[in-house]
Amino acid sequence: MTLEILTSDLLSPVRHGFFSRRGGASSGIFSGLNCGTGSSDLAEVVALNRKRVAEAMDVAPEAMIGVHQVHSPTVVTVEGPLVGDKPKADAVVTATPGLALTILTADCQPVLFADADANVIGAAHAGWRGALDGVLEATLDAMEALGARRENTVAVIGPTISQQAYEVGPEFLDDFMADSPDNTRFFANGQGDRLQFDLPAFGLHRLRQSGIGQAEWTRHCTYSDPDRFFSYRRSTHANEADYGRLISAIRL
Repeated sequence: MTLEILTSDLLSPVRHGFFSRRGGASSGIFSGLNCGTGSSDLAEVVALNRKRVAEAMDVAPEAMIGVHQVHSPTVVTVEGPLVGDKPKADAVVTATPGLALTILTADCQPVLFADADANVIGAAHAGWRGALDGVLEATLDAMEALGARRENTVAVIGPTISQQAYEVGPEFLDDFMADSPDNTRFFANGQGDRLQFDLPAFGLHRLRQSGIGQAEWTRHCTYSDPDRFFSYRRSTHANEADYGRLISAIRL
């Protein structure tokens, strides 16, 4: 099956893609394009899936740069393929042509950045913790250090869990209230004491507040579309042993 690659006009002409699960070689609960090397899927099948992504991005597999994601605000700047263990971080930036920056997600926000005039790109993994702790702003700072200008930079949030599907407890709100009382706008009332959190709206808010030129969400919900997207929360609700990871990529 052909890979399904979601793109945004906002990032044009920079080559990029938010890959759905369609078109991969994995089976079972990982059925499709599982690119998570940390999953319990067969390593050789994950490698085949990642090779297909590399071919779609027109790079060698070793030129697909990813990090060991830990829900942090840490950003890595790269100039070539990484050697050895992946650094623990949640964003990566470069001004080097021929490298594809990649992020793995399964409900969290994959965010791709570009200043096409400065030839600087970035990719960030922004779950609620990373977004609250400043990974999006840190990515912009790292891009500026390479010559980008944030007012010329655009960012696109790919498939992520939507507010309708993201139920949280009241203690979750406390972390956001400690950051700013205005963050209550990203919560809606749910069943009983439950709340519904709007992760992509929060991500867009943080990006726009940081002075970025333009930002948007592709409006794809990972939880609500099992045929196209992996979802950690959906897998948990189904009592599945593991879950696949979606990949998003951008290159100069």
